[in-house]
Amino acid sequence: MPVSDDVLDPDEDVYQLPDVAKLLGVPVTRVHQMLRDHELLAVRRGGVIAVPEVLFTTDPRSGAGRLVRWVPGLVSVLHDGGFTPEEALRWLFTADESLPGRPVDALHGQLAREVIRRAQALAL
Repeated sequence: MPVSDDVLDPDEDVYQLPDVAKLLGVPVTRVHQMLRDHELLAVRRGGVIAVPEVLFTTDPRSGAGRLVRWVPGLVSVLHDGGFTPEEALRWLFTADESLPGRPVDALHGQLAREVIRRAQALAL
């Protein structure tokens, strides 16, 4: 299962894999498969595999969660472009003044397509 060293800021909130499974309403084995299929990125933090919380959205009324729409495709593009999980996480979580902000945060707004476009251009 592809897991990165923890290259995230220590203050970056993460979900452990059982919490991801509960949030998405799937078995934890499905979360493992999402990692193997390059639909999701995870880090090993304190010996535990975890996924950055910012990759998810939660419905405030129902509490149901889902991956941000663009995450699986973006992770796949970065992987296919030769990025290791560590490199992909560093790119996603590093501020870019031209966006502005971090690419991972831009996935939640109108700049999501621009993030995908940039990832594709990096992969060439």
